[in-house]
This record gives sequence, C-alpha cells and structure tokens, in this order.
Amino acid sequence: MNLENSQNYYGKVLAQSGDLRTDACCTFEMPAPDIRAALANVHEDVKARYYGCGLVTPQALEGCNVLDLGSGSGQDVYLLAQLVGPNGSVTGVDATPEQLAVAREHQGWHAERFGYANTNFVEGDIERLDELGLEPGSFDVIVSNCVINLVADKAAVFRAAHRLLKPGGELYFSDVYADRRVPAHLLDDPVLHGECLSGALYWGDFERLAKAAGFADPRLVTDRPLGINDAEAAAKLQGISFVSATYRLFRLDGLEPQCEDYGQAVRYKGDLPGHEQAFNLDAHHAIEAGRIFPVCGNSWLMLAESRLADHFEFFGDFSRHYGVFPRCGTAVPFGQSDASPAKAEAPCC
Repeated sequence: MNLENSQNYYGKVLAQSGDLRTDACCTFEMPAPDIRAALANVHEDVKARYYGCGLVTPQALEGCNVLDLGSGSGQDVYLLAQLVGPNGSVTGVDATPEQLAVAREHQGWHAERFGYANTNFVEGDIERLDELGLEPGSFDVIVSNCVINLVADKAAVFRAAHRLLKPGGELYFSDVYADRRVPAHLLDDPVLHGECLSGALYWGDFERLAKAAGFADPRLVTDRPLGINDAEAAAKLQGISFVSATYRLFRLDGLEPQCEDYGQAVRYKGDLPGHEQAFNLDAHHAIEAGRIFPVCGNSWLMLAESRLADHFEFFGDFSRHYGVFPRCGTAVPFGQSDASPAKAEAPCC
C-alpha cells in the first residue's frame, strides 16, 4: 500500500507544494547564500513540486558522485548538480512517473543554464535499489529528503545505501521522526501517510536500523519540531510528537558504539567555500577554523577517512584510551543542538 499511496499522493493528489495539508514536507531552514544562489538556477516548474523537509547539502561536494533517493521533480538533483560541478554527477531515483516527467522535461534547460550536463534520473522503488543496476561502492554521497518515511521496508533502504556508498562515503538525509512508535493502523490512512507522518520512524527504531545496516554512529545535524496544523490529522495523531531532522551516516570501519576518548583533536583549515568560519560536523560539533578542537575517536575517523580529510589537520592516534568522551550520552537527541540554525521563521521552499 505504501508505494501505491506515495505514487498516487505525489503524482495525482498534490499538484504543487501549496496543496500540502501539514508542514511536515516543508523546508524551513534558511539556506546559506551559496545554496540560495544555486536554488535560483532551478526551474520554477521543478521548485513548484518540491516536498522536502530539510536541506540535503553536506559540505565538500565538488567532484562527488551523488545519489538522491526519492528525487521527485528534481529540485535537490539540480541543486546538487551545481555543487558537485562538471566533474561530479547526480543520479535521482523516484517511483512516481508524474514527478519524474517534470524532472526529465527540464534536464536540457538546466544543462544549458549550468554549462554542463551531469544529471540522470532512474525510475524505481528505493526499497529495491539492487534491481536498478547501480554499481555497489560507486557513490561518494547519498541524499534523501523526506522520503524514507514513505517506504515500508526502511531497513532495506539503509542496507542498500551502505552497499552503494564508497568506503568513507556518507548518507546525508532529512526525514520525519516520532517520539514513539506510530500505531500501525494509521499507515492505512492515505493523507497521514502522504503527509509523511504515519510512516515516520520512532527515533530509537531509526538508530537501531541504521546501526544494523552498518552505520555505527548516526549523527544528528539539525532538527525542528513539527506542527500538525490540520485538525483532522492532529486528532488522529494525538499524543505523538514529530520532528523533522537531518542525519549524516558514514560508511566507515572502526566506528564504535559510543564516543570513546583517545586524546585526539583536529584543526579545521577554514578552506571550504561558505564555511570559512566554522565546520559543523553535526549538532554538537561546530569546529571553528584555526582552533584545536578535541574530538572522540568516531569524529576523528569521520573527518580523517572521508572526503573531508583534506580540510583538516589531525592530532593524536588510537594508542591510548581515556574512557567515554565527556558529555556523550544516550538521551533523546532532538532539541539539544549546539549548532542548530536560527529559529526565525522562514518561507517554505
């Protein structure tokens, strides 16, 4: 039912983002200037059918091969195509023919505007990525924007993403999460499912599934509480709180179940465009340029053994262990960010 409802809701029920009944599938983060400039180069017809809930634009994308799971009408694909540049590529996968038709219709327009062609769109179910002919270990980054909640077999998506990533690659995605398990019968409600609510993972189940797929240390990047501003939907979901959250998951051997202290540190060079003052690894690691910054072993590996390594200096090794890294715990992750975006209201884009 999940796939059929998604295809119907996003292909036939919704004609544009203004038709949404809740703010779950809206992006309220204020984009950085370079992202705003890139969005200005995306065709208006593509932007009109955007249903994402976050900004899936991790740092240091130039030259990367990127896969977008649930790419819809293509806004994120065409945004990322500019960030990876002519030496990179972006492949979008989506199961809704109407959305794919919009994305493909404007490929030539975007190639002419960018001065190069580096996008590709594949029709397929992200629960069955193994059937689409994508090469394992071929992507530097995989993104997804408010789509994994729509699929039934979320574990299959995480497992496939891990296989498709290169060692040191990352899954960087935004989605909707609940503070408890949503009752199973609500999955049959086409509006609650289409609005990205009844399929939302309980955050504890998400962490369990991600770790089982090989992503040992999921890192929260940003989060915001969701308002259910539709009275009928709110009544059915009474007692459940939802957040829109962005996570980054690295495919790295050696990550430990919790943050361990080995006396290590990094120093950010401040050389990434748009991030000259600080590098935000996640919600708790705003690493100022030029400053020695103590990190746990997992954070050290995420920076040292990924595409981010050239932008840091590294101090220490794993030869001596000092116990659990200070202030690392297992509480509910949301609402505790040290590096969250400004809370000022911004238009849904």
